[in-house]
Amino acid sequence: MNRIDGAFEALRKEGGTALIPFLTIGDPDIETSIEIIQSLEAAGADMIELGVPYSDPLADGPVIQRASERALKNGKVTLADCVQVAETARQAGVQIPFILFSYFNPILQFGLEPFFRFIVDKVISGLIIPDLPIEEDGEVRSMAEQANIHLIPLVAPTSHDRVARIASKARGFVYCVSSLGVTGVRADFHQGIDEFLATVRNNSSVPIAVGFGISSREQVERFGKQADGVIVGSAIVRKIEEVLPLLHEPQTKAEGLEQIRAFVSALKG
Repeated sequence: MNRIDGAFEALRKEGGTALIPFLTIGDPDIETSIEIIQSLEAAGADMIELGVPYSDPLADGPVIQRASERALKNGKVTLADCVQVAETARQAGVQIPFILFSYFNPILQFGLEPFFRFIVDKVISGLIIPDLPIEEDGEVRSMAEQANIHLIPLVAPTSHDRVARIASKARGFVYCVSSLGVTGVRADFHQGIDEFLATVRNNSSVPIAVGFGISSREQVERFGKQADGVIVGSAIVRKIEEVLPLLHEPQTKAEGLEQIRAFVSALKG
């Protein structure tokens, strides 16, 4: 069984909601990313999105853009590096599922067949490619299914009649975009978000998770009543940005990691 399916099955039995943090790999460096992953699991995260730094993102807001810039400047972090981070974290004892979040161009530059050969024996359970529409994902989807890696689609309130088609092909879970525009912390969400989530739920045979803008325990609880998972990205990346001075110094690094752990633990409740 794919680890994502197992995690949601366990949560269903417990009546829980998955907390899915996102972080940009290589911010501030590879070694620290592995330690942050360990901290996120310790905080109660149920699975983790591993963001591949990208120089020209379409969906990322300023917080995640800055994180990508730091990762690319500090270590020129590649797609292969991000997969290796997942493998190293697993070897260090991390058990929760890893979801690789990458724009399509790095995968295309790697080569589709070499990419899937590279990750098939690794520890990646899911793949999110935000700029690959369902109308063009046939080859990637076929390769992902052969590798037992879930290709997780994004669906937005503006998807309208495409919702049923997108949800019907989903594997792992459907990523429901809670707000229009790019990622970032928000106080308000799309006006029709509740009806939108109900529509996705009615058309999906797999769990649904909500992301984009969620940043507080109250918002996690609010969407946890309607979804099987809640994705928190910019708020966690911003917390990492806040504690960068601590993470850069060996004598204060543990304190910085603890602040990240405490923040995510409070989201989990």
